[in-house]
Amino acid sequence: MTQTQPTITAPGGAPHLNRSLGLGSVVLFGVAYMAPLIVLGTFGVIAVASGGAVAASYVMALVAMLFTAQSYGRMAKAFPVAGSAYTYVRRTIDSRVGFLVGWAAMLDYFFLPMVIWLIGASFLQAEFPGVPFWLWIVGFIVLTTLLNLLGIMVAERATLALMAFQVLVIAIFLVLSINSIVGTHGAGGLVSAAPFLNPNTNLSMISGGAAIAAYSFLGFDAVTTLAEEAKNPRHTIPRAIMLVALIGGGIFVVISYVTQLVHPGSTFSDPASAAFEIAGDIGGNLFSAVFLAGLVVTQFASGIAAQSSASRLLYAMGRDSSLPRRFFGYIHPKFHTPALNILLCAAIGLIALFLDVATSTSFINFGAFIAFTMVNISTIAYFIRQRQAGNRLPVLGYVILPALGAIICAYLLSSLDSAALWLGASWLILGLLYLTYLTRGFRRQPPELALEEVEA
Repeated sequence: MTQTQPTITAPGGAPHLNRSLGLGSVVLFGVAYMAPLIVLGTFGVIAVASGGAVAASYVMALVAMLFTAQSYGRMAKAFPVAGSAYTYVRRTIDSRVGFLVGWAAMLDYFFLPMVIWLIGASFLQAEFPGVPFWLWIVGFIVLTTLLNLLGIMVAERATLALMAFQVLVIAIFLVLSINSIVGTHGAGGLVSAAPFLNPNTNLSMISGGAAIAAYSFLGFDAVTTLAEEAKNPRHTIPRAIMLVALIGGGIFVVISYVTQLVHPGSTFSDPASAAFEIAGDIGGNLFSAVFLAGLVVTQFASGIAAQSSASRLLYAMGRDSSLPRRFFGYIHPKFHTPALNILLCAAIGLIALFLDVATSTSFINFGAFIAFTMVNISTIAYFIRQRQAGNRLPVLGYVILPALGAIICAYLLSSLDSAALWLGASWLILGLLYLTYLTRGFRRQPPELALEEVEA
């Protein structure tokens, strides 16, 4: 007898999200969101910040993310619904605190698609200056939005094809890099501690680089927004979170290590385009063109995943009526996607026409580190609540590891530049003002949808 997969039944029989994604699909979504090739797009910036120890910065960021990933996994198992950090904090600590965490998380979820499209358009304009910049922006937005509107499975198929091309470009880059290293220094040149520690760096510089490198890891937590579209989410989502963090982190460390061997130190004619300089050195003009295509494809695939995640975070907050439910809680009756949220993300993306990459990315990591820190703390709060209810949970996984994760993420948060901290703090103040209005001066709790109403 064939067993059908459960679906999310919305209150009143309204359109709902379909459970159609297996473990492989969710992992693919997360790795695509992380955009593996972007490690080369940001290599020069991190090299300058870390003093030529990019691999060490990625190792530090990976360690922080693994502590946090296990906390996300435990919370996803306890609360297998969309909403990510927003949902976990409001259900374990306080709904008002959860709202502010969700508001902070919107910095990386809501504005990340805009940044991705802006970076992709910047790559293309540098290569084709005769084409109007706005045309590249609009092209990215229209194609990405169309795929996401048609449904998660359509977006998944497109992402798979784009990821395959990314992997090909990464493989060619590594082969050419290794060939360049061996040709210059012999096989022994492949083994060196310099990408991790050298006379030009220190712990503070490596931490500063890690604070930037953490931008590359945002995909591991994004998979939690698919909890209501994954088959057996209590099992699938926790496994996917750890796999995405490990796979992505491993790729970042290996690529940054080899690239740092090809170009030791942190001196570039332009740190923002350092990867093009290195690609030209190891592969000539032909590979430079292939490399450009790879970076553009990376931004497109990542944009699909980023817009999908942002729309589902907004859907979770709209369904709870923390945001206006009629708009943000809407699901398209035919495609079963949060269509209005997807279109809103597309509209926000048009702001990229008036910004540069530095300005738009300066405060994204602020929201990410706030969310990461609070998810670790919510895991400890969940442990305390379960103990009070008579359920005994392991101290290591629910207290010690989350506490370490919270400390590391808070430290990386403090390592962000002052502009990011000021912008992030201003965004939080706006959220606090809206929360004051929503709760009538904190005299009542923000509206919330009971877990049993949305869980299959």
